[in-house]
Order: sequence, then structure tokens, then C-alpha cells
Amino acid sequence: MSDAGRISPPVVGAMLAVAASLAAASAAEPGVPGVPIVFTQLPVAPEKERTGGRAGGALPQDYGEGGRLVRLDPEGGLHLLSGDFQSACGADVSFDGQRLLFAGKRHAGDAWDIWEMQMDGTGVRQITRNAGNCRSPAYQATLYTIVSNEPWYQIMFVSDAAGEMNEYGASTATSIYSCKLDGSGLRRLTFNLSDDLDPFLMQDGRVLLASWQRMDLRRGYEGRVALFDINTDGTDYAFYAGTQGARIKQMPCATREGLVIFVEADRVDWDGAGQLAAVTQRRPLYSYRKLTNDPAWVYHSPAPLRDGEVLVARRPAGREGTHGLCRYNPRTGAVQTVFDDPAWHDVHARVLAPRPEADGRSSVVNEEYATGKLYCLNAYQSEPQVQAHLRPGVLRQLRVIEGLAVPATDAGAYFGARPNGALGGPGARTDALPGMAARRLLGVVAVEEDGSFQIEVPADTPIQLQVLDEDGLALQSCGWIWVKPKESRGCIGCHEDPELAPENRFVAALSQPAPRLTLPPERRRSVSFQRDMMLIVNGKCAGCHNDASSGLDLRADPVEAFNRAYLSLLAVQDGVGAGDTGVRSRYLTPGEARSSPLVWRILGRNTSRPWDASFGCGGPSGVCPPPGAAPLTPEEKLTIIEWVDLGACWSAGQSLGGTPPPSPAADNGGEGHR
Repeated sequence: MSDAGRISPPVVGAMLAVAASLAAASAAEPGVPGVPIVFTQLPVAPEKERTGGRAGGALPQDYGEGGRLVRLDPEGGLHLLSGDFQSACGADVSFDGQRLLFAGKRHAGDAWDIWEMQMDGTGVRQITRNAGNCRSPAYQATLYTIVSNEPWYQIMFVSDAAGEMNEYGASTATSIYSCKLDGSGLRRLTFNLSDDLDPFLMQDGRVLLASWQRMDLRRGYEGRVALFDINTDGTDYAFYAGTQGARIKQMPCATREGLVIFVEADRVDWDGAGQLAAVTQRRPLYSYRKLTNDPAWVYHSPAPLRDGEVLVARRPAGREGTHGLCRYNPRTGAVQTVFDDPAWHDVHARVLAPRPEADGRSSVVNEEYATGKLYCLNAYQSEPQVQAHLRPGVLRQLRVIEGLAVPATDAGAYFGARPNGALGGPGARTDALPGMAARRLLGVVAVEEDGSFQIEVPADTPIQLQVLDEDGLALQSCGWIWVKPKESRGCIGCHEDPELAPENRFVAALSQPAPRLTLPPERRRSVSFQRDMMLIVNGKCAGCHNDASSGLDLRADPVEAFNRAYLSLLAVQDGVGAGDTGVRSRYLTPGEARSSPLVWRILGRNTSRPWDASFGCGGPSGVCPPPGAAPLTPEEKLTIIEWVDLGACWSAGQSLGGTPPPSPAADNGGEGHR
């Protein structure tokens, strides 16, 4: 289409002339007398806007249907750019200021794809094909390898191409992908088992993103959405912003004055809008500050201007009123209206002007490799409240867990049939603890005396690391991480201060080959209630705990009663809801065996640590099984501990509709496995 699609914009209140409003932003680059902006207009949809966010308010709804891209010129002319599309949204501007990336659909039944056009709406070309629903595109700088003839340019975007459900079971998970400008070389960059959103390219070539960390049990079963950063090839995924502020942080952007500004909320509405907050790029973990705290307004999709201010959408708080565009000054807090059409939500505004190209990046990723390596210099280096209590020798082993994504095609069977309250199922309580992603063990390796370890693991696979004590209890666990093919990724410690410099010493783990935790999937061991715990409960527990009136009914005959036994163990503690901070049932904390009363009873002591909320709250009044009954074997105790530490799942690691996984004995000979 041409630039002929001129729209007559309404004048709303004291709308400022765009040339005057944005002239300061162009002054830093001579030859740009005024700057147009491009933004998305979303139709008002009261029914959608009244329903709130997805996943209990952790994520915004998918939006963009019926949206359009428009350009607002300095003199006030408004031009429709996406007239040939049924829906278009989320534009990004090229480094030379001449081209636009956007997500679009020609027809209502199409998947979302990434397209590119000239700034006047001409030269439209499709980039992605058959890559799922692709949203939130952004230009990347150059990428190259040691064997490439020359660097090449890439783009990145959010897509559901993997066809996997997120851990909450609410919708198909989204990940960050990249490809070349012609659509070739499609590569998945992130492998979080829940959603990754909102990629933003920083000037140093790193990518900021919002990542849903559902495994953060201390934030409740919905976890948190935190800011992370990665390289443009998906390597070196790392926590970026601190834990201060609201539970959900998203839509980050970096300013020329060294700030990262983002939208935050404890629970989001349909569009993800919230208040603005910031960290500095120099010390993102220690510089959090709230920028806005206005109960009358919520903000959306900030974008940097050249003078350090941001162009941002905002709307009245609540579910009435539409987004308009404003300039926001993070130094003074001043807000200045730029444009507002009450018939549309005006969001995702970007300045149509040249900008400095971000730094290019080199890549070690080689798709011919199937594995990568992880190493840690000293697992005793941790956050202060933990490190103070880690005496030498307490860390014995490292447990490596693989997370299993659920194909969207199997979601009904998986999330509907498991006997877990939040996921439905026979006899389930709606307030019971929700299930966690299925898991299986890649292996257990030794932690060296100096706290170091290294492992070789399957690439492009979500894994979790747990450091263990002498009882096999996880003392610390990380969120989902991964390595790319041929990547060698290291850390100083476990949750250590990211500003800490490593000690100048050669660690023991690097003096020998990395244990290879690379058994084929069919030989990776899972621990489930359905297969492993049932045998123990039926043989050692149900004889005593066989009365429903006692609150713990573990009778396991007939078969249907196994559901009752599982739900009885996961019964929510009185006064503690499943979404509250410090999630736990009366008897166990899924993912944290050391703070589970069930584990205290089988080990005969309170095994929680000084950094746990349950530390010092009293120990068991007896042991299970009681004296005179058949005792638990060491293997049975370890099975119970592993089951809880792996999430206390009903059928973790089982193929839906297939046969159960092999018994633990099937992989005893695996290298690096117990």
C-alpha cells in the first residue's frame, strides 16, 4: 500500500503538537528537524477488557486482533500503514529509521507472522512462515561465528512455535526466537517452561526479556515475572533485575541515560499495564526505584527517546478508558500528553528516526553438537543469609533435573486427569496446591570439597540444579536454565552476588572431565506418586494412616483410593491458601523436602535450615513408621525426599497415554547417575 491512507485524528483535550513535543528528542542528531512516531491502535473491546489477565493475573491476555499500525507525523498528520492487514501490532524501527518490523495477519484465520515494511507503508514483505504465532518483533544487530565469512543481521520475536503448555496449564507457552532477515536460520533462544516475553535489544548487544519464573514457591504458585538477559544466540541466560518491587516486571526498555525502565504490578489486567519502575544498567540488582505510584493511571509499553525520556502509553486505572500516548521524564516525573484517540487504545509507540546500531555479537553455538557444559566455581558462594550457614562439607552432591514440557495437544489429558486440585481431576479440591511441571533425573554428581562442580548435559533442554546435603535434601535450587549446543557456561556460586569477582584459583572440578549426564530420554529416571510412592505408602504407611477422620487417609486399596492418598498428603494447611507466600500443605512443601513435616517424621528431626520460614518451628513428635513397625529402608527414605524435591507430582515423567517410565533400576549403570 502507499502512504495515501491519511486519517483525520481527533483533537483530544490539550493535545500537543508532535513536532514541539518530540523536537528535543531529535536535537542530538543534526538533520532531523522533527520526528514522526509509529504506534499500534487496538480496538476497544469491553468484554475482553473486563476479564483481567491470564494465569491468575500473572500474564496479560493475547491482544492485537483488529489492531492497526499508524504513523503520526510532526505536523499532526495521521497515516494508516497496515490497511492490507486484518490485524497488525507491535512495530519496531530499524537502526537507519527507514523500516518497520511488525506482527501481522492478512486474514482473521491466519497465524501471526513477522513482516517488514518501509516507513511509509510500502514494500511489505513477509519474514516468518510456519513459525507459530509470532509477536513482539525487534531488530538485532550483527551475529557472527569464527567460521562465518561475514556477520549477518537477525531479528528476534516471541512465538508459541514449540506448541507446549506453560507450567500453569493456562495457555500455550511463548519463547524468544530469532532468524535472519530473510526468515532463514530460525532458532529458539529460550527454554523456560513458562512464558518468556517482551525482548528488547540493549546497546551492548544483550537482550532484555520478561521471564515467568513459576518455580519461585516463596512467591506463591503463580511465581513471579522477572527481568532476565541473554546473548542474541540464546547463551548466558542470567537474572537481571533485583527482587525488590512488584511481583511482575515486564516491557523493559533501556534509555540513553543508563536506566532500564519497565512496567510492574503484583497482578496484571488484560493488557499487562501497571506502574513504572527502573534500575540502572550499571547495578541493576541494587538500584531499584519506583517511578510512578499514581492510583489514577496505569502505564504500558515504554520506549526510549534520545534525551533520556520515554514515550509511554497510559490509561485510567480500572477497566474504563483507553490508552493515550505520553512523554515521561524519569528525572522529574513530569508527564506530557502527545496523542490520544478515545476510540482506540494507542500503545507501543516508537520514534521513526535513526538510532545507533547495537554492538554485534559472536557466537559459539554449533547446532552439530547435542550437548553443552555447566560449571560452578564454588557452590558455597551464595546469598548472605544462606552462605552464613553453609559450613565446609555440608554440600555433598548436585542433583540435575530435566523439566518436561507438555505438548499443547496433550493438555486436556495431562492437566485434566491428574489428581491435583488446581488442575482438576477426580475428587480434587479447588484450593489444593497446583501441580508442577513433570520432571525426571538427568543424574547426581559429587560436589568437590572446594564447592566446585561441572557437568555435561543435553543442549536446549530446561534443567534445574539442586545442591544436596548428606541426606539427599536439596539445600538450594535454581530456576529453569539451559545450555545451547557447544556452550560452556559458568557461574561463581549458587545465587551468589552477581557483582562478585571470582577467586583467582583453579578449582578441582575443572581438573577432570565433566560427568556426562546424557542418558537417552527413555533411560532417565522419574519419581512419581503413581509409580514409586504408592508402593511405599501401601506397604509402610497405610496400616496406621487409614482413617479419614484423622485428616491423613493413606489407604491404597482399591486403586481409586490412591487419588485420596495423594490429595490427603497435599491437603492445604488451614489458613494458608495455595497462592499465598510460603506455599505448603500440612505435610509437605512441593519442591522443598527439607521444610516438609513428612520428611521430618521419616528422618526424626526438623530438617529445615536457618534461611527457611519453617526453621525453629518445632520438630516431629515421633517418627514414621513408629517403633515396632517395619522401618523405611534408606532407599525408600531417599525416594520420598526425591519425590518432594522434584515437586511431589502425581505422574512426573510419564508419557501421556503411553507406558510408565522404566523403574529406577533401569538406569543404574548410567554415567553420573546413582
